[in-house]
Amino acid sequence: MDGAADASGQPGRASRGVQSVDVAARVLQALAQARRALGPGDLAALAGLPPAQAHPYLVSLTRLGLLKRDPMSGDYTPGPMTLRLALLHLENDPAYRAAVPRVVALARETGLCVAICTSAPQGPLVVHFERAAFPLHVNLHVGSVMSLTTTSTGRVFCAFTPQGQWPQAWREQMPASPAERDRFDVLLDETRAQGASRSVNTPSPSVSSLCAPVFDASGRLRLALTAIGPTAALDVAWDGAAAKALRATASAIAAQVDVRDEDGETGKEGA
Repeated sequence: MDGAADASGQPGRASRGVQSVDVAARVLQALAQARRALGPGDLAALAGLPPAQAHPYLVSLTRLGLLKRDPMSGDYTPGPMTLRLALLHLENDPAYRAAVPRVVALARETGLCVAICTSAPQGPLVVHFERAAFPLHVNLHVGSVMSLTTTSTGRVFCAFTPQGQWPQAWREQMPASPAERDRFDVLLDETRAQGASRSVNTPSPSVSSLCAPVFDASGRLRLALTAIGPTAALDVAWDGAAAKALRATASAIAAQVDVRDEDGETGKEGA
């Protein structure tokens, strides 16, 4: 008899689930695939539900904190419980777990603030921010979304993410005029050639940054590390001490992730 075993161990029976939970999951999946806030009608349509049927699910999911409704627009976004689950998922990601202690060491070594960023629908998202010796007056924290066009972090994500995989929100941030887009593309080419990106006095005056990508064994961009400091204290030369330390840290994280994958400690991604 063909088929997987059910919970009792008997083959050939499909495991029974809870239909209402399956429907609720369709609502959450629709929001995740849209990658933007959605009104109740749009969310119901994308989940394949009549609005009247979707309404009680939206109420319950909001009550549980899996969804959050904007009181002004009525649109739905991921709720605090969803965000906590996302952080739990992130904390179990081998690249992130390998990055945190090395970033702490890098910040202490260089005296610079160092951010760990991952890809998000609206742009690079800061998921860890390590403060260091130099005082830095910028409004950066865990949860900040970095500009794609004006930050070194944004350019790293644009340079090393195939354009076919860019979320729509990324495309909307691109320069409007052909001349500005050409200049931006030149910066992306420089980022690929140097294996890093830099920003001087932008987007914040007197603050500069360097950013390096972290790849996995397949060459996919997993994280980006951004060193940030006062322009007077941060040497942004491609062969400077800060750039070398940043690249070395990114390479060490990538190597640690690859070793863990080879040892079978994390399993194969995408399985």
